[in-house]
Amino acid sequence: MIFPSDLPMTTITVFAALAALSVLTLTVTIFKTIQFRRLGVGGHKRGEEILDDWLNGRPDEAQRKATAGKTVLARVLGAVMSGLRARPSEPGYGEELARQVALAELARMGARMRLLEAVVQMAPMLGLLGTVIGMIDAFGNLALSQEAADPRLLASGIWTALTTTAAGLAIALVAYFIASWLEGRIEDERQTIELVISSAIHGRIAQPARA
Repeated sequence: MIFPSDLPMTTITVFAALAALSVLTLTVTIFKTIQFRRLGVGGHKRGEEILDDWLNGRPDEAQRKATAGKTVLARVLGAVMSGLRARPSEPGYGEELARQVALAELARMGARMRLLEAVVQMAPMLGLLGTVIGMIDAFGNLALSQEAADPRLLASGIWTALTTTAAGLAIALVAYFIASWLEGRIEDERQTIELVISSAIHGRIAQPARA
């Protein structure tokens, strides 16, 4: 995209700020993707194996897998099983240990998410600011011109001004979808954590037989 060479400094500043927001969105997306992989977010299969061993009377094997596991569910299940084995008569103790670990894991998963929320809110406002400033500049130059107005120059100025709003909306939409995807993964992990904690303490509900 080619812009006129005589853009006002304020419009250039708005474009620079929008470019910075797009870089921030990309950086946070890469960071969260790598972080989720390292934390083991979504590793439910391993958690199911640990829970099956625990509920089927193989606590040592379950504890071993939980210790060796590198997923969120493995660490949460390791905490609840440690608490239940340390104090068999106090299930609340194991539940509390698991919830503490779960809160720490969820806090790490939620880190940097506010940056994406900030981009979603700031990008359209910056784009609109750039458009308003560009329109003011275009009509101000037209009013101060001593010659006959050239509609092409006016249209060029308005087009350039409107591109900031379009860019801001595009960046905000991308950031919104990325944030929604990441928040969906966090919410899915939170619900699964609650389910495995309850299952480890109270057992699973028997699944109805299929016809």
